[in-house]
Amino acid sequence: MSYAVSSALQAAVFQELFNNSGVTVLVGSAIYDALPGGTLPALYIVLGAEDVRDASDKTGGGALHEFTVSIVTESAGFSSAKNLAAAVSDALIDAPLTLTRGTLVSLNFYKAKAARVGTGDMRQINLIFRARVADDA
Repeated sequence: MSYAVSSALQAAVFQELFNNSGVTVLVGSAIYDALPGGTLPALYIVLGAEDVRDASDKTGGGALHEFTVSIVTESAGFSSAKNLAAAVSDALIDAPLTLTRGTLVSLNFYKAKAARVGTGDMRQINLIFRARVADDA
């Protein structure tokens, strides 16, 4: 097992979202690896937590990455967040990502959770994807 492909996978996911017109028409460039300081836009994407397990087999090292992409909005309802979540899913499911290390074997949607955050109008949808990678290094 190797965690070595994690950074390459994250960078490829970020680039896929940033370059996807279905995503950017809804959120512009408000796609973050880490939240910037200051005022945030009313709708944005942030890459989140990751859980990784060994998926090595007789052909070599590999890992199964479960990673979260969060959609956050200040809108009172979920509509804009759900539209963006659909675009993110469309962009990532089975995307032919090119990694700087390793190879993406598969990328699939696993689950999602939509919830209000705090007592205000903030809404958040956490999309969890599963990526199987092989470490070719």
